Amino acid sequence: MKLTNLLASMGLACAAVLPVLSHAQDYPSRTIQFIVPSTAGTTGDQLARLLGPKLSQRWNVPVVVENRVGAGGMIGIEAGAKASPDGYTFLFSATALSTLSALRPKLPYDPIKSFSPVVLLGSSPLVLVVTNSVPAKTVAEFVAYAKKQPPGKLNYASPGLGSVHHLTMELFKQQTGLYLTHIPYKGTGGALNDVAAGHVEASVVVLQTALPLLQGGKMRMLAVMGPQRVAQFPDVPTLAQAGVPNVVSEAWFGVTAPVGTPPAVIAKMNSEINSLLALPEVKEAMAKAGVDPIGGKPEKLDALVHSEIKMWTQVVKKGNITAD
Repeated sequence: MKLTNLLASMGLACAAVLPVLSHAQDYPSRTIQFIVPSTAGTTGDQLARLLGPKLSQRWNVPVVVENRVGAGGMIGIEAGAKASPDGYTFLFSATALSTLSALRPKLPYDPIKSFSPVVLLGSSPLVLVVTNSVPAKTVAEFVAYAKKQPPGKLNYASPGLGSVHHLTMELFKQQTGLYLTHIPYKGTGGALNDVAAGHVEASVVVLQTALPLLQGGKMRMLAVMGPQRVAQFPDVPTLAQAGVPNVVSEAWFGVTAPVGTPPAVIAKMNSEINSLLALPEVKEAMAKAGVDPIGGKPEKLDALVHSEIKMWTQVVKKGNITAD
């Protein structure tokens, strides 16, 4: 290659890099939007409103939280996917990003191709609970009891069709050979109240949500669905410890950006959120919300979404579960 051609090529390369560097140096210069695909007060919303003001204070720009709810999270996720990839809109995603994909193959967005992962914020343990009238103190006793009942007698509640609670129980059923009828509710409150009242025999719930009822003796916890025991109930085993090794599931929360968002911006947001997750006051607030901080590089969230979509798709196919 001639020297003049080489210099010209180098000049073009530098010119291509300059806008990215300039963008990173000037960023942010205006309001940042956090889209939350769930209602105010939910865990994802709490995390957005916890981190938003701290980010605003550090970067000296407004950070607004917008709740875009409906269709089990699909409306908010779609809004996040179709936002401008200029680094000023982020989606506070959650487990629904993978469960919706498994249940509804035709979505107005692609859960992988429409997003760039930013950071995995944390996770909340899911637990298996039963109503007090069920004569089982362990998972093995519950499985034995359920197998003696005629099909259709025992039911389980979930906060909604296709929720992580629903699909986790379906995975548990598939691994144990149980027949339990799914009763979907419109939200966690109704599902939990009916388990506590004895109208429904079992459920998979987020520990923090069920904590008052468990501590009040209104229902019984048989196992933790995640990889480790929880501090509040150190004597309750994980499902693997209880003899069901292939069911590991948690509710998780993360931040994604529309695909095409500048890598330098994603790196900056990732670094800043990781720094915030290390603050004692943030750890304390997340603990009150029942979320264990995780953090790390964007690749951690990317790997989780890929693995969960694969797992939940298999569960849906095996269980012949439909969105209707």
